[in-house]
Amino acid sequence: MSAERNIQVQKKVLSENDQLASKLRTEFAERGILTLNLVSSPGSGKTSLLEATLGTLQPSLRIGVIAGDVQTDNDARRLQAAGGTIVQAITTGGACHLDASMVTRATEQLDLEALDVLFIENVGNLVCPSSWDLGEDAKVVLISCTEGDDKPLKYPAMFRRSSAMVINKIDLLGLSDFSLETVKNNALSINGELGIMELSCRSGKGLEAWFDWLHRSLKQKRSGR
Repeated sequence: MSAERNIQVQKKVLSENDQLASKLRTEFAERGILTLNLVSSPGSGKTSLLEATLGTLQPSLRIGVIAGDVQTDNDARRLQAAGGTIVQAITTGGACHLDASMVTRATEQLDLEALDVLFIENVGNLVCPSSWDLGEDAKVVLISCTEGDDKPLKYPAMFRRSSAMVINKIDLLGLSDFSLETVKNNALSINGELGIMELSCRSGKGLEAWFDWLHRSLKQKRSGR
């Protein structure tokens, strides 16, 4: 396939995806559902953050999760064990990201009327998911203190298109050369409006700031209806 033909096909695929994403966004807005697309490298702690969120905020906040994975439904089963009652798994079969058609099929299996917040846990990848709209209100990018503090500079598109950055595993600070100040400065140099939260899913430190952010975001979503 020629380079020009490849570009044309990619544009068509993205255009079709954006149309489906727009329909999803309208559906979520009509129901007042705050929809967040969680993105990160593998192992940063998306599932751990969702486990902590489900365990603390339910049942006062009605939470649903679409859990994407390349080959297994392990994350979905972990979330169900943590108390998730509305959890739908997507196994991509090798694809490095979720797309709007996958999310559309998943939502058909969910009772959207029973939700306040819907999390879409994307495949662990900081490249491909940045380009695919899933109908979300915002992308939330996770990075952990076991990674490099230059991640925002290496994957700028993801940080540019995210509304918030969660820095996880702060209980491990000091065990490597990872610098909180450096990673925050790097991220803000890419996106000066990025909200930043520091926490540890393991110790629980900083989780209240994340919970407060969720409540504020839901309130803002519904006040704009």
